[in-house]
Amino acid sequence: MSGMETVAKRTTGWVIMEALRGYGIDTVFGIPGTHNLEFYRPLPALGIRPVTTRHEQGAGYGADGWSLQTGMPGVVVTTSGPGLLNALSAAGTAYCESRPMIILSPGPARGSEFADVGTLHETKDQLAAASAVVEWGRRVTSAAEAVAAVHDAFALFATGRPRPVYIEVPLDLLEEEAEGITDDELSSRVFPPAPAPSDDLVTEAARLLNAASDPVILAGGGSRRAGAALRAVAERLGAPVVTTANAKGVLDEHHPLSLGANLRLAAARNRARDADVLLVVGSKLGEAELWVDRLDARGTVIRIDLLASQLEKNQKADVGIVGDAAASLSALLTELGDGRPRTDGRVAETLEAVRAEVHELSPVNAALGEAIAAALPADSIVATDSSQIAYWGLMNVLRVPKPNSMPYMATYATLGYALPAALGSRLGDPGRPAFAVTGDGALMFSLQEMITVVEQRLDVTVIVVDNGGYAEIRQNEADAGIAPIGVDLVQPDWAALGTAFGGTGRRVASAAELAEAVRQAQTDGGLHVIHLDQSTFAL
Repeated sequence: MSGMETVAKRTTGWVIMEALRGYGIDTVFGIPGTHNLEFYRPLPALGIRPVTTRHEQGAGYGADGWSLQTGMPGVVVTTSGPGLLNALSAAGTAYCESRPMIILSPGPARGSEFADVGTLHETKDQLAAASAVVEWGRRVTSAAEAVAAVHDAFALFATGRPRPVYIEVPLDLLEEEAEGITDDELSSRVFPPAPAPSDDLVTEAARLLNAASDPVILAGGGSRRAGAALRAVAERLGAPVVTTANAKGVLDEHHPLSLGANLRLAAARNRARDADVLLVVGSKLGEAELWVDRLDARGTVIRIDLLASQLEKNQKADVGIVGDAAASLSALLTELGDGRPRTDGRVAETLEAVRAEVHELSPVNAALGEAIAAALPADSIVATDSSQIAYWGLMNVLRVPKPNSMPYMATYATLGYALPAALGSRLGDPGRPAFAVTGDGALMFSLQEMITVVEQRLDVTVIVVDNGGYAEIRQNEADAGIAPIGVDLVQPDWAALGTAFGGTGRRVASAAELAEAVRQAQTDGGLHVIHLDQSTFAL
């Protein structure tokens, strides 16, 4: 209603948002619904920006993109039942990729759990459904418990492995005025640092690395906030650094010791496997990042991880250091001493082998990836999907200067991630150009978020690489002796869709046209959709 002012009413929903604001949260993603209005009431008063996506999965992926750029947990507000369940794919992504997220949802009123009486959005057990996906789910029974749950979430993010959490607030409690909540209860907490790494183990790791003739560093997602210390250790040892997709850019990929996020490619992966001493930082070494079942390192393995449970996962550690990556690497650097830094003359050779391998595995996607990479502005954020243009092309050829420059989800491997992650990234870091580079099949999962880009007045460019459907699955079917079934998809007019959503749509047929379209998008701002038909694009 135009001109209407919100009535201030300090409900449980209000104090939850007040607690979040105390930790610096100024943006939340979600869709208002009949049952979650009390989460929205305080937002204007608290200076929190609501981003209304057009699907709750988009809200989750938008929150994830925002989180990657800000370093804070993404907050998703859903309504009960279908709203929550729609967001759980994003929760699954955050869990698999170890990223912080808070999902807030109303639940059945106290005393009406499992009533099965046909209430709006009734769900058999939404707490159990969410808890099966997130790190922990909690149904609170008072305003004080709700605020405590917020603090517990931030304690996890500060001191443990960051993963999503779910806080369910019974509908009657959500709408109830919160009484007796003090400023002290609402104030943000300062959490103790993770335990310091063992001095003896750090000393032993330094001894092994100093004696190594061919050390290599393998950095995973757990190293994303340890870039400076990682670089210092790498330079001191002259050790090349290969990263997982989640750690892409933790060492500037233009650095002479960077082997890029090419762990999935044999040329780079074998450098890690064959090192006489391999230092693994913050990675579980899973097959989704390796593209083989196991690394099977041949030399001595040193692992650094926040959790002891990770030190033997998928690869036995000869020296296992439990600790925060930045603190552990800094301690290791001190123990390495001031010896003469070494150099590694094989990085360029390995990178050339990587490039040759990329072009051999998927010539078309490698060439397309190089054309797109050449067109992008420096320091772009490039969100991608589980699309061939990402994992066969751009991930391997685009060099980025800093972590979180290429939002992706290597393990969960979802479709529909790129566009909402790009809009969330743009909100989180408005100073950097934001792109979604995705396949036609993947974009159909979230194309409705184009209107969210327009509504939020964001500058986001979507490059859709059209290969006619689900090309990867088409090949999987062929390999299994199955004629194409359900994989050749009818295509919309992608450029017209961009225009219909209030942006600008273009078709490009060459690298020169692509570069000009990207340049124009950066000049004009707003939503731009660039359609690249793989069958007609001049390589």
